[in-house]
Amino acid sequence: MLTPALFESQSPFFNDHFFNSAWDHFFKDPEFFEGFHTDLIEKDQQYVLESELPGFNKEDISINLSNDILTISAEHKEESPEREKGKYLRRERSYRSYRRSFSVPGITPEEIDASYQNGILELKLPKKSAYEQEVKKIEVK
Repeated sequence: MLTPALFESQSPFFNDHFFNSAWDHFFKDPEFFEGFHTDLIEKDQQYVLESELPGFNKEDISINLSNDILTISAEHKEESPEREKGKYLRRERSYRSYRRSFSVPGITPEEIDASYQNGILELKLPKKSAYEQEVKKIEVK
């Protein structure tokens, strides 16, 4: 199952419904969390991850996979002189940066497909079949 990497834990404390509910509210409050919103959908053969990244160009988006951790980064820098617009009294839109990581075990990295359209980044993450899952045998000494 895909999960935001921040939330993955083996501790029973972190799997508590009350605790998870509190964290869900914390990360949905824009005062505390300035990340981007993402939906994770499980289908028979793949997972689909849809992230809202409005106002970015596809060149602003970076996707990396390392050790079963998928990281999505988006960075936008607007480097424009004061030109004919006049003098800025306040400028809040010149730089934006977001980053989120997800634990994605059991997928086929070579077949990941990413597209970006109308402010929505969509990643299709094909599941490994049962026989493709890597099993490492540990020798008892």
